[in-house]
Amino acid sequence: MRLPLLLPLLALGACASPLPPADPQQAWVELYASPGYTLMAHKLDDQQTRDGRYFQVAPGAHELQVRFQFEVAGGGGGEFSNEPIQMTCHLRFRYDGFAAGQRYRIEARPLQYKAQGWLYGEGRQVLARADVLRCNTF
Repeated sequence: MRLPLLLPLLALGACASPLPPADPQQAWVELYASPGYTLMAHKLDDQQTRDGRYFQVAPGAHELQVRFQFEVAGGGGGEFSNEPIQMTCHLRFRYDGFAAGQRYRIEARPLQYKAQGWLYGEGRQVLARADVLRCNTF
């Protein structure tokens, strides 16, 4: 019975641990969403990530997938029409030019019941726009 209680504590411990140092032989991709939203690394080249707070990738081409969660105002009829709806969107970024030692940033924001996302280089230039794979209620 203790295992179900232990798993959330372990997950919280991963969030509280410091980020590892950036490897200068790889590219570092940080994630950013406005307060109240959650943006987590999900997959790197179709492999599940170990830490949802960032990506660290070898130079070259990669596909990054993130999970973006946000609330939208409730709608429709019924008893819970004013309750907010939790949305989860999976976004994919493809970029061919990751360079060792460079820092990149993924940002996401809601767009009604969908999402938008961008991959930025160090000079804030847009390198890739997200493909929305799917959005569902939580």
